[in-house]
Amino acid sequence: MIFRKHRTAFFPKASFGILAAMILLAPVRSFAQEATSSVTVAGRELPDAPLPKPQDNSGQSKGTTGEIVGFLTNRSFFFPDIATSAAPLTAGQKFKLFLNESVSPASFVSSAISAGFNQWRDVPHDYGQGAQGYGKRFGESMARGATQSFFGTFITSSLLHEDPRFFPQYHPTLWGSVKYSARRIVVTRTDSGRSTFNAAGFVGPIGAEALANVYLPRSEQTGAKTAERIGSDLAWKFAANMFKNYWPTLFKDLGLRRLGVIPTPTAVPVTDPKSGY
Repeated sequence: MIFRKHRTAFFPKASFGILAAMILLAPVRSFAQEATSSVTVAGRELPDAPLPKPQDNSGQSKGTTGEIVGFLTNRSFFFPDIATSAAPLTAGQKFKLFLNESVSPASFVSSAISAGFNQWRDVPHDYGQGAQGYGKRFGESMARGATQSFFGTFITSSLLHEDPRFFPQYHPTLWGSVKYSARRIVVTRTDSGRSTFNAAGFVGPIGAEALANVYLPRSEQTGAKTAERIGSDLAWKFAANMFKNYWPTLFKDLGLRRLGVIPTPTAVPVTDPKSGY
């Protein structure tokens, strides 16, 4: 999942509001542990850890350590890229994820807000005002988001065997979520569960914004404007990661367990036990 995106010049002002909302939503209560038994991950014992969901760890390499993170028991309609299992995705599943991200509610909401803000700023000026100008800005935002997902979630992730999904922390804290969300921009998981440089996370925005120069007004086709959009895309990714990390916790705090989006704890192999995955 897709909220993640890319809005030119919108994020520098809007990010303060987004992060403020996250602080207000940040739960201060801990998840109650449902089991007190310990679980052993790759040869190391984690005392008093929640009972993990059974999974196939046959592909894990020896010498890795584990950290308890979560994945949803049911797919999120709003953020389809939140993981629902620790198993790797096939190329076909990554293509399906790209399609789901492109038409997710998060994508529509972020594009609608971005288009409205840029309409107020009259950027790009060539689009004009009124319903026609808003429609052009909204369509441009949706197109850039879909292209970013195509290059990142599907193409690059498939070629480099990277996992494009987001694994929310089972017991998030505000500062821990800030670090986790920022690190997720640079570091991701491979299909085998190891940590690696998030090439897909950078190829997606770069490829999408380079291609956008084909259909954007000439005033937006400069190198400086392209770099600005790429930076904005990465900043929006960070904000989206914050929301996704707290998304299951929000449902728990609202007593919506019946919806099946409460994270199930699982031991995900990592190279750094403090990294989150």
